[in-house]
Amino acid sequence: MDNSLRQKLETVFYEAGTPLDDKLLSECVSLCQTFVLDPETLRFKLEALNYTSSTTMSKIRPITMDSLVALKTQIQQGLTKENARKAQTRPRGMATAQIDRSKIPSHMIRNVVKPNTQTATLTKQEHSREPLGLTAPGNNLITNVDFVGPPADSEARKKRAYRYMFEKISERSENLDLIIDDFADLIRVHYDISEFGDPSASTDEEVVIVGRITHDAESAAMSKLAEGAITIESSRALSLGSRVPLVLDPTIKIKGSIPPLKPSPAAQGIINPKLHPTTSQHSTSMIVACGPFTLDSDVSYRPWRALLQQIKVEKPDVLMLLGPFVDAAHPKIKAGDLDVSPTNLFRAHFVDPLKAFLTVSPGSIVLLLPGVRDLASCHSAFPQPELDGDIFNFHPRIHLLPNPARFTLNDIAFAATSVDSLFHLRKEEYFKRGIEVGPLPVGPDDLPTDAMANLCRHLLLQRRFYPIFPPPLDLSHEVNLDISHFDGARMVDEGDLDYAPDVLILPSRLKQFSKVVHSTTTINPSFLSKGTYAVISLAPRSAGTPKNRLKTEIVKMDTIKSEPMKTDPATVPVPMTLP
Repeated sequence: MDNSLRQKLETVFYEAGTPLDDKLLSECVSLCQTFVLDPETLRFKLEALNYTSSTTMSKIRPITMDSLVALKTQIQQGLTKENARKAQTRPRGMATAQIDRSKIPSHMIRNVVKPNTQTATLTKQEHSREPLGLTAPGNNLITNVDFVGPPADSEARKKRAYRYMFEKISERSENLDLIIDDFADLIRVHYDISEFGDPSASTDEEVVIVGRITHDAESAAMSKLAEGAITIESSRALSLGSRVPLVLDPTIKIKGSIPPLKPSPAAQGIINPKLHPTTSQHSTSMIVACGPFTLDSDVSYRPWRALLQQIKVEKPDVLMLLGPFVDAAHPKIKAGDLDVSPTNLFRAHFVDPLKAFLTVSPGSIVLLLPGVRDLASCHSAFPQPELDGDIFNFHPRIHLLPNPARFTLNDIAFAATSVDSLFHLRKEEYFKRGIEVGPLPVGPDDLPTDAMANLCRHLLLQRRFYPIFPPPLDLSHEVNLDISHFDGARMVDEGDLDYAPDVLILPSRLKQFSKVVHSTTTINPSFLSKGTYAVISLAPRSAGTPKNRLKTEIVKMDTIKSEPMKTDPATVPVPMTLP
């Protein structure tokens, strides 16, 4: 793609009578890629910059490296001014929406200013949980899909945008205890257990205990669980938080597992017509791509630009992008080799192109979910709030999702996170063979011996997008886990503990796949920098259950050379759960 752009630039400037040498051409290629300019636009901008006029004559000065640097500065200053202007003129919909007319005297109501229709509509869309599909008054918003996202009221947004690095030890311990107690309640009901035992108490009787598998404190420097270094930690409510060594008998017996999540309402044939009125009767196309979106060798975003061209042609109903969009771990960014700010880089390569895509595809919507290493986000801890809506000026068809997120499309429940939970689980996996007393719950399409399916099963059974604590020492920077707000990482809707998503999106450096685990279609689209993305087709509601309506495909782009995958070949353990 760089060679093609270079040839176009060479032709444009040659035909204009201003041929460029190799050094100037290389700089022009960099300008076009950084600010998303076509060759003709770049030539016009340079001619305007180099134009001089006097009383005797007018001329265009030759293009030099100094003039290219001056143009770069001019464009950057223009972007900065535009950002400042948009921030100052942004509609203040919240202030208008909070007027309580019931408390205004009747003789004064006629003097209250009626809110602008478009502003009120945008505010309602951003701060309500009503589906943002079909038609929205004042915006002529007509889309091909019913979308219902996470709660978007001011209180929910404030809760997600918490202050990190302010954790208290007491809050961390309380949240870890709460996780154990929740599982104790599930196991008590599922196995009809009246009382749990204390693992620290000496007894000759058979007891049932519930706890969290951990490292031995003295062996915590070890990279993974191993025989002789395993402990089990119970909650303070069950056993005063005691942690004791766990010795696994060679003839250990395994009975069943954690109670599985129930299928979603749609999988059970339960549909809410108020939330999903009509568009579920139509087929829907969806493309899912995950960052990084550029190769390690540059920040030209070649894989993303190649996919964007396909998207403009195919016009999917839903385009979902998971961060990082501007990766803090990128070699060029870490070395400080950027000529623009991360915000302007994000705006040039994502904001403006996505708005252009929505213009040519008026029935589509875009879903954006950030990454922990994302410089496009001001929050770097997990769970992570959505991106700042000011960057998009509250575009009605660009939906910003937290990380992780639960949402529905045409009554099919989706769940997604950009954290590489699968690889972290694989690295921490511990295997112990035993005598199976009760089989694991599997569905007709399950692959019980498949390693990737087992990793997805762990996430579903643990009911969390990231079920490991503490994270692997050498990978902790990839998740920046905030235990005090770990409730936001539950793989369940608020107020409903036991419903599984129909689709679970888990981007990972492990090999890409699409598998059915229990009633959930799990997808690892890998990273776009490796040249892969996922295509999901949603059939109409008349096709049956979500599993029958879903068709998934992992697509490999031939135009992008994949970089070698850097994975740890060692097979390591997933947190183990004992009855």
